[in-house]
Amino acid sequence: MMRWSPALPPRPGCPHRRLRHLLTRELPPGLAAGASTFRPWASASFVGARHIFPCVLAAGDAEATRRALQEELGVAEWTLPGHIVADVVVECGTDPRTLRIEILTVED
Repeated sequence: MMRWSPALPPRPGCPHRRLRHLLTRELPPGLAAGASTFRPWASASFVGARHIFPCVLAAGDAEATRRALQEELGVAEWTLPGHIVADVVVECGTDPRTLRIEILTVED
């Protein structure tokens, strides 16, 4: 099993950078992604990663933006060679102007 460390480079073929690029294109105007992170994830059958993208909303209602973004990202087609997007969750942060997007990918 490969140990995870923020100092180590991602696993070969990790789609984090591509996923960040694709997500940035899907964000509505006024919502900016901050510094993202990822953590390896595994179940009994799958290996993948949890990709976490904190976002800051310039103006507007965070809850309404969250609902719209959850719906939009839930049906989006993600092109990640060798990986599949298994789940997308958009949550409101502790600050009323923040959102947190978490995307679970699994190796294909």
